[in-house]
Amino acid sequence: MADILKEQIYVIPLRDVKLAPRWKRSPRAIREVRDYLAKHMKSEDIKLDTSINEKIWERGSEKPPRKIRVRAMKFEDGQVQAELAEE
Repeated sequence: MADILKEQIYVIPLRDVKLAPRWKRSPRAIREVRDYLAKHMKSEDIKLDTSINEKIWERGSEKPPRKIRVRAMKFEDGQVQAELAEE
């Protein structure tokens, strides 16, 4: 694997997810996380760890969390890997 260029912890707000119909909220939350990381890390190649997916889907598709704390790492090849940040 290539060397890490940038490592950052983000608190991603998911309040706009509430605008979606109840049954679409968790899928929209995943898209919001991807879009946020693409914008802030300046890369389109985003890989999310299963821990993020499990945290968002923890209470089902209708009740994702209001915000999520994520550690993102950008590598030399432009790929961004994100995982749930430990508290």
